[in-house]
Amino acid sequence: MLKAAIFALIASTIVAHAEDCPRKDTLGTARILTVDPKTYPRVGTQSFPDTLPLEDREVVLTFDDGPHAPTTAKILTALSRECVRATFFLIGNSATANAALVKRMAAEGHTIGHHTLAHADLKKISNAAAVEQIDRGISADEMALNGKATTVPTTPFFRFPYFESTPALLDLLQSRRIAVFGADFWASDWNPMTPQQQLELITGRLKAAGRGIILFHDTKAQTAAMLPDFLRYLRENRYRVVHIVPPAAGSSARPSSQ
Repeated sequence: MLKAAIFALIASTIVAHAEDCPRKDTLGTARILTVDPKTYPRVGTQSFPDTLPLEDREVVLTFDDGPHAPTTAKILTALSRECVRATFFLIGNSATANAALVKRMAAEGHTIGHHTLAHADLKKISNAAAVEQIDRGISADEMALNGKATTVPTTPFFRFPYFESTPALLDLLQSRRIAVFGADFWASDWNPMTPQQQLELITGRLKAAGRGIILFHDTKAQTAAMLPDFLRYLRENRYRVVHIVPPAAGSSARPSSQ
C-alpha cells in the first residue's frame, strides 16, 4: 500500500516540464523528488537493497569527483541547454579550488552532495580518519557554496568514494540524517574510451535497466563530450529526468514529488 501511494503521488505531481524551458525541443526536468534521509537512508541497487521510487523511463543524473574547471563547465553548459538538473557529489579539495563553479551549480538549480575531502578509500583507513575525511569534505563544500565552514550539510546527501563503506560509517551517517547514495548503474567513465563508445555503453545499460540513478564523473573529458548526445538520446527516446532535493529545513516528509 505504501509503495502504491508513493507511485500515485509521483504520477500526480509533475513539474518543470520541457515546455517550461525558454528553449523549444529540450529534454527538461520532468519532476522534482524530495528524498528524506530518515525514510531513504541508503539508495542505489549496486550497493544497497533499495533505490529511489522511480517510474519506468525515469532517470536521476549524478556526477562525482568535481568540480574540475575544464570539464565541469562543459557539463553544466550541456545541462543548461537542455534545462536539466542533476546532482553533483563534490570532492572538498576540488570545491575549494573551484568555488565559482560550485556557486554556478547552485545558481543553475543543481543539487550539491558530498564525496569526502580527497576521495580516500574510507574502507582502507581508520574510522577516525574516515570521519575526518567526511567532515572536512562537507566543511569545504559548504565554505565554497555558502562561505561558511560547517559539518552540517545544506544538502544531506553523501556518496562513498569507490562505493567503499563500513557498517560503522553507514550507521554514523544515518544517525546524522545524511542519505547515502550508491547508483543503479554507471557509465564506467573511469575507463578510457571514446565519447561514442561511452554513449553506446550507457544507452545499452539504460535500455536494460529501464530506470534508475546513473553515475557519471564530471572530471572526465569523454563524459563532457558525450553528454549532449546522451541528453538528446533521452529526449528522443522519451526518457524523463528526475531532480532530487532534500526536504525543506525542519520538515519530515517522506520521499515525494513537488
